Amino acid sequence: MEFNFDLENPLSGTDEKALQLSKRLFLGSAHSDEPAMLFAAESEHMCSLAIALNQLSTRSHALSVIVQAQFSNNLDPALAYLAANYIDRFLAKSQIPDDKPWIARLLAISCLCLASKMKNIGFSPADVQREEGFIFDARTIRRMELVVLGALEWRMRSITPFSFLRFFISYFPLTNPIIIQSLKTHASQILFKFQSDVKSLEFKPSVTAAAALLAAARELFPADFPSFRSALLCCEYLNKETLAECCTVMDSYDSTTVIDAASNGCDSDYSALTPVTVLDRHRAGLESDKTAGSASNG
Repeated sequence: MEFNFDLENPLSGTDEKALQLSKRLFLGSAHSDEPAMLFAAESEHMCSLAIALNQLSTRSHALSVIVQAQFSNNLDPALAYLAANYIDRFLAKSQIPDDKPWIARLLAISCLCLASKMKNIGFSPADVQREEGFIFDARTIRRMELVVLGALEWRMRSITPFSFLRFFISYFPLTNPIIIQSLKTHASQILFKFQSDVKSLEFKPSVTAAAALLAAARELFPADFPSFRSALLCCEYLNKETLAECCTVMDSYDSTTVIDAASNGCDSDYSALTPVTVLDRHRAGLESDKTAGSASNG
């Protein structure tokens, strides 16, 4: 079965009922009652900031692999974003030793493979590994993919900030399609960059989407920004204080750190233990809980 997962419309491509719901969610009125279903489900796709901070080194290393692969291979930003989302969701449920940086690299490559399958985009792990001393074979990558799938309970249609962009844009007093597309594109670029900041995990995807749209509107239409902000604050799903906090964090974020890490390359100090040995141990631990069952069945 082939996928063509769209970050903006996570429900499309499943069944007819979900497809009809997705159309109402993203093409209907901003004042419809149906979006409540998506807002209610977004918390299930969130990651714990506390857990992420506990594995900050692993997360930073894995995301640097994603950024490096994106720059070196001109990957679709949406593919890289989805892969990084899988990494965060995986780390929220699994612990990776800080002294085994090669596991973070294997995780990143495996998540890139999974994201490419979900988006039906050609991706070769060999292209990502060609400049590294250690090469993971296809079998090892495939086994790690199964570990990730098990931890995520095979729920690969992530609800991200992109899922809410169209909904929030409908609150803005805009009718020109070109202007609307420009606003959405600029907000998307902000979201791509902000994902690298671990503090982004503190906020719900919907809040992050609203903050990105406000940041984009302030840059593109400064004279109209107050009216845009007032319109968005009328949304019943948004908390004014939380949105303001997210805007502050987003404004203060500097994405140069992760870009510099990617340009300088990733750590090459790998453990003497083989990937297969540690992966077997890690997978065995996962199989002791409920999430591992779906990986084994898969």
